Amino acid sequence: MPVPDYQSLMLPVLQAVSDGEVHKVAEIHEAVAQSLSFSNEDLKELLPSGKQTTFVNRATWAMTYMKQAGLLTRPKRAHYEITERGRDALASGLDRITVKYLSQYPEFLEFKKRTHPKTSGAGSGEGTTLSEMTPSDMIEGGYQTLRAELGLLLLDQVKACSPAFFERLVVDLLVAMGYGGSRVDAGKAVGRSGDGGIDGIIKEDRLGLDAVYIQAKRWESVVGSDRVQAFAGSLQGHKARKGVIITTSHFSPSAKTYVDRIETRIVLIDGPRLAELMMDFGIGVTQEATYSVKKLDADYFEGGE
Repeated sequence: MPVPDYQSLMLPVLQAVSDGEVHKVAEIHEAVAQSLSFSNEDLKELLPSGKQTTFVNRATWAMTYMKQAGLLTRPKRAHYEITERGRDALASGLDRITVKYLSQYPEFLEFKKRTHPKTSGAGSGEGTTLSEMTPSDMIEGGYQTLRAELGLLLLDQVKACSPAFFERLVVDLLVAMGYGGSRVDAGKAVGRSGDGGIDGIIKEDRLGLDAVYIQAKRWESVVGSDRVQAFAGSLQGHKARKGVIITTSHFSPSAKTYVDRIETRIVLIDGPRLAELMMDFGIGVTQEATYSVKKLDADYFEGGE
């Protein structure tokens, strides 16, 4: 039988982890496939892109949406566990979990707000409804939605990784952006023991004509101006002119105002911006599909009989 939409998979996914244990994604897939009696042929069905099976794609979105709504938690990479909220949902006796059901939770509404900024429900009086959008608008909107959701997933992964892995990620990103010379050079420059808040010094270009001082931290709380001022002081102590602070959280308004006022050039990269840069420079992501959108070539028909 055809694989149903991801909403139809959400309840079976939640039931698959109802024992309260931490389950691998592969285990969840197997349990859901068995509960819905999918055949091997069903599980081999591919998306139009041919890059991923329909079942894995939709089961992944089912898990992602329930995690954003707080029904599931991901204690480590590729593992999920049911939460108290998830157990309450199962105990309520519902026969289906939908996006409408998840929308009762503020966390999920915030998630949808971040990932669907250009659309809103009919009658809301805000944004643009699907019925008002051109096909080109829908393609662009779909692309932006996928990108926003991927950014959230990336940031979740970055926060869950080890400090050593985060350090390597920062090096990979900087090299991909054209800084640091070779991967080996950058690896040697970043990751040294913190010296007054400085985690590394990297070449601004391959010739090393100037240096950029780096501070990279997986902070959870908002980064205030005090931390930024301390980093700026460290730069002055090294007679440095340029610095970058990379974090998985956010910077306070006062921190952003401070870097605009000082002479030393400091760039602040927060979690969402870090995820954007990772997507733009291919760090931690792979290309799933490419769609070629064509338009009428009016010049071809010009002067035609």
